[in-house]
This record gives sequence, C-alpha cells and structure tokens, in this order.
Amino acid sequence: MKQLLTLLTIITLFSCKKEETKNTAVDQNTTVSEGSDPSASLSAEAKLGQEIFDGKGNCFSCHKPDQKIVGPSIQEIAKMYADKKGNMVNFLLGESEPIVDPSQYDTMKANIYLTKNFSEEELKGLEAYFMSFLPK
Repeated sequence: MKQLLTLLTIITLFSCKKEETKNTAVDQNTTVSEGSDPSASLSAEAKLGQEIFDGKGNCFSCHKPDQKIVGPSIQEIAKMYADKKGNMVNFLLGESEPIVDPSQYDTMKANIYLTKNFSEEELKGLEAYFMSFLPK
C-alpha cells in the first residue's frame, strides 16, 4: 500500500509540474528563427514520437535535445542505443536494463510505469524521434 501511495505521489508531482515545464519548452521553441520548423524533416513515425515526448510522455521535463537536465540528453541516449544496439522499446516497456545512465534509473521508474501502457506504435515513434537526433 505504501508503494502504491508513493508511486501516485510521484506521478502527481510530475503531472503538476508538467504544465509549467511545458510552457518553458514552448517558449524555448519560439526562439527558433522564423520560417524554420525543426520537425519538418521528421518521418511520420518520429513526429508521433515527438508528440508523445512533448505530451503525455512528459519526457521533455527531464530530457533536452543537447544538454543533460535531470536525465541524459536525447543525443546522448540516441548515440548510446545506436552504439550498443540497444532496444529502446524494450527499455520503455520495463523489459530491459538501462544502458545510458543506470544511476538515474530510480528517477525514471515512475515514467516507465507510464510508458508500459503506451502502444507499440507510440513506443516505436519515441524511438524514431530519439534516433532522429543522431548525426546524419
């Protein structure tokens, strides 16, 4: 019972913080030069992943494209999964161990609870979005 209460408290904290953080992310995106849309070159699958990342996944609160905030940057995650041939979908389902920064896994556990309920299409979209940050 204590574990359930703790989990619900963590989820509530993330949910309450979501709107404030999301507004900041939107403000940062508005500094992109006019006429350029960073998501214009994304595949349909990666665009779905971006929607999940910025929306119900609440990923943006801990991960930024090129800098470590709470969790590692998107670029760092993509590079590590590509280099180690890791399966990001399995990790988000809670079926494999963390390979990027295992010391931060306890922080990520509450989000794993959420991502376990995403469809396979949504999870593959997230993976495609992260991988779109790899150098071409």
